[in-house]
Amino acid sequence: MGRPSKLTERQWQDIEKRLVDGEKAADLAREFGVSKTAISTRFSKRIETAKTVANQIVSAEQAFKALPVSEQIAALTIADTLRSISHHLGGAANFSAATSHRLAGIAHGKVQEIDDAAPLDAESREALKDVAVLQRMANESSTIPMALLAANKETVKVINEQGSEVRPVQVIVQVEDASRPEPEAQSTAG
Repeated sequence: MGRPSKLTERQWQDIEKRLVDGEKAADLAREFGVSKTAISTRFSKRIETAKTVANQIVSAEQAFKALPVSEQIAALTIADTLRSISHHLGGAANFSAATSHRLAGIAHGKVQEIDDAAPLDAESREALKDVAVLQRMANESSTIPMALLAANKETVKVINEQGSEVRPVQVIVQVEDASRPEPEAQSTAG
């Protein structure tokens, strides 16, 4: 594991913003007292990706504006459909992963029914068949989530790396009984 950074997370965010705005890594390195390599290592791929996506957005907007109105409407409808499909596939992946987990857990429970002293007796064979079926179903259920993870391998890697940096947030919810009238303010004049 490398040395801890001498910059705060806020300083790194400032550097990233300024890189996106077009400032040079060498100038920022001098200003913040870090090496240009440290900045490049941390941001070069992310900045390059952000600029590429920005260019794609501008190109898409220009191409969209060049379409006749009827084709713009068709393009928006198709885009909405694709977003919906993506959203539903994400949900399907989530449910499939939960199903796979549950089936694998049930299969694990069935393994406990196998008699180690007589693994081929009638009861153990039935338990083995159940385990095989449950595990096959669990594996099949994991197909969508595994494909989604594979397709988003880089994003998953970033999320996992940032996972240790995520700090818990405390959320306080106050519940009040709305059926009871609020007490009237008492006068302190006297």
